[in-house]
Parts: sequence; structure tokens; C-alpha cells
Amino acid sequence: MKTTMKMLAAAVSMGVALTAGAVAQTQPAGSLNELLQRVRSDAREASAENQERLREFQSSTNQQQALLSQARAELSALRNQADQLSAQFEANQTRIDELDAELRQRQGAFGELFGAARQAAGEFAAIIDSSIISAQFPGRADALEELSNSRTLPTRAELDYIWRRVIEEMIQQQQVVTFNARVTGLGDGEAVPTTRVGPFVVFTNHNNNQRFALWQENDTTGNWALRDLPAQPPANFVGGASNLYNADPGEIVMGVVDPSRGPLLDIYKDVPGLEERIEQSGNVGKVIIGLLVISAVFGLFRLVSLLLTQAAVAGQKRKSSGSKSNPLGRVMLAYEGAKDKDVETMELKLDEAILQESPKLEFGLNFLKLAAGIAPLLGLLGTVTGMIKTFTQITLFGTGDPRIMAGGISEALMTTVLGLIAAIPLLFIHSFAQSFARGVQQVLEEQAAGMVARHAEERHG
Repeated sequence: MKTTMKMLAAAVSMGVALTAGAVAQTQPAGSLNELLQRVRSDAREASAENQERLREFQSSTNQQQALLSQARAELSALRNQADQLSAQFEANQTRIDELDAELRQRQGAFGELFGAARQAAGEFAAIIDSSIISAQFPGRADALEELSNSRTLPTRAELDYIWRRVIEEMIQQQQVVTFNARVTGLGDGEAVPTTRVGPFVVFTNHNNNQRFALWQENDTTGNWALRDLPAQPPANFVGGASNLYNADPGEIVMGVVDPSRGPLLDIYKDVPGLEERIEQSGNVGKVIIGLLVISAVFGLFRLVSLLLTQAAVAGQKRKSSGSKSNPLGRVMLAYEGAKDKDVETMELKLDEAILQESPKLEFGLNFLKLAAGIAPLLGLLGTVTGMIKTFTQITLFGTGDPRIMAGGISEALMTTVLGLIAAIPLLFIHSFAQSFARGVQQVLEEQAAGMVARHAEERHG
């Protein structure tokens, strides 16, 4: 029985904990009746709390319903107001159309005239904005743009502004002027000396260096500004700009004029440089360059060696005794070793000495000749492979876009150019080296013939 009562008390306590929450007990219950009283008290408190929550939820529901009703009433009022405004807008638009018709009727022929004036102002404003002269006089097209967008009749002063800007543009087109202006990408935002040649070309003088600039429109803001040309034209163009900048007033000098007013100079940014050209030639071009470097270095070394040998032989001709340091000295030593022989034996000894010197003098000349012949053949090989790539691209993509074929054509042409560039200096080096070697050989043969003649004279004397 006691065990049953303990289990019942534990169940009741757990039920109270699940329904009313955990209740902190300061002291344990002394009896079952006290525990029962506590359970009943907690149940009443939980029931009261649940009722309070229910009342709050019902009150919140009523409040939300009131807010919804208020929002619907405001929406209905706004819709009525929108209908009224729409009706008023339509009435105003109708009145505007009536006034426009009345204005056109009263303007008569002047309406077409002023329309043409506004059109001319807009077209000429676009011309002035794109003119390099506006870099010197910024904002001079603002009045024309306002006139082109105006809906009222232009005044006499506004009409006069059109032809005055036309005459001003004509006068400025014939002038070469230097002024200070900000150039994007140059001078860290500071104004730099800028020279314009009419509306055709403009260049800056930054740190005593002349650099061409372009008058371009910003794609983001729509404003026109000077921008430093990233890829400058060739040195003769820059030299002409320098001569013009340093010329005295009234002096006539040769300079640069871009009739397209910028696009022709801007093309130079797409012109490939030396590294890009070499890259376009592919692997064949790199092989040709490697062959040129190796052959040129070896050829120059042989030229220097033959020049030193020729100088040593020329010095040996003034000496009576032989030396092992140069070919002629070694031939003379061979002559001294065969003095006691007959003429035929001596001649054979000298021929043998000359034949021993010939390979040393002609060393590497055949390689230079071979390299000079192989370089154009490698260029032809690159041309053929480049054309094969071009025809393959034509087969795959057609001829609609020439840029697709540009890679193969560039490889074909650049390898041919590199092959010729390599062959020409190698031929010159081979020709000079061969002439120096033959010169030394001729000296050896002449000196050997003289030695034989002297020996024969001595033998018969």
C-alpha cells in the first residue's frame, strides 16, 4: 500500500510538472494531503495563467482585425484619390494638347523655322562636343544643347548663338594652340601643357616628353575628356610633335595631322609589338631565332679569329724566322726543316704544311653556309604550316570573320620574314669569313712559292 501511494504521488508530481511547469519547492511536503493541496494550488495558478493568455490572444486578434479594417479603409481612400488624380491628369493632358494645337496654329510658318533651328542647334552641339577644340573651351556646347531641348520659342540671342559658334569653330580649326588641360592617365590629375593642331590632333608635354592624347567620351558619365594614348605612334610621329612644340611662333615645321581626328592614332594600340610578332610565328619562328643567335655568335667569333690570324700572318711576313703561333710561321718552320732536301721534296713538304693549315682556317664556314641555307627553308616550313592552319579554320568556321584566319596568316608571314632576316646576316658573315680565310691561304701559297723559288735558285746557283 505504501509503495502504491508513493507511485501515485510521483505520477501526480510528474503530471503537475508537465501541465503547469516545474515548481520550485523550498521545503519538501510533509504529508500526502499537503502534497495534494500544493498540486491543486499549482493547477489553479496554471489555469489562471492559461486564461490570461487566452484573453491576450483574443485581444490581439481583435486588434489585428481593427488594423486590417483600417488598412482596407486607407486603401479604398487611396484608390479613390488615384481615380481622381487620373481623371485630373487626363483633363490636363487634353488641355495641354489643345494648347499645343493652338500654339502651332499661332506660330504658323515660324514653328517649322524654329524647329529647324532647334534641330541645327542639337546637331552642331554634338559636333562641338566631339571636337578637340572643346578641350580648350569646355562647356561651350551647353547653350546649344539647352536650345535643342527647349519647347519655347528661341530668342534672338539664342538664334545668334548658333552661327557665332559656327564661326568660332571655323576660326579655331586653323590655329595651333598650347594650353593647360587635365589628361586622364597622365600628370596625376594635374593640368599639363597641351598642344592641339586645329581639331585634328592633340599631344601633351609631360616631363619634356611629347605624348599623343585622344578626345573621347566617357561611356559611364557621357562627358568628353582628354585621355593619354596608351600605345604611342612611331618615333618619327613623336619627333614631329616635339619639333612642333619647340618651334618658334610663325615657324613652319613638319608635324602630324590625323584627318580622322583620333581613330587613326588609336589604331596603334592594336598594332602588335616585336614580342607579339615573335609569338605569332609559333615554334618554327623560335627555332629560326635560336638558329640565328647561335650561328651569329659563332660566325662573329670566327670573324674575330680570322682577323687576328690575318694580322699575325701579316706580322710574320716581316720576320725571317718561323713561329708556331701563326700559320705562316708553321709553314716557314716546315721550310727550314726541309732545306737540305731537293726542290720536289721541299715543295711537297710545303704543300703538306699548307694543307694542314687549311682546315683550321675553314673551320665552321660550312656550318655558317648551312645555317644561312636552312633559315629560309624553316621560314618556308612555317609558311606552309601557317597556311594549313588557315585553311583548316576556313573549313571549320568559313570566311565570315577574317580575324579567325589572322593567327594562321600571321604565322605564315612571320616565319618567312624571320627566315629571311636570319639568312641575310648569316650570308654576310659567311662571305666575310670565307674571304678572310682565302686571303690567309693565298698568302701561305704565295710565301710557299717564294720559298721554293729561292731554294731552287740556291740549289742551281
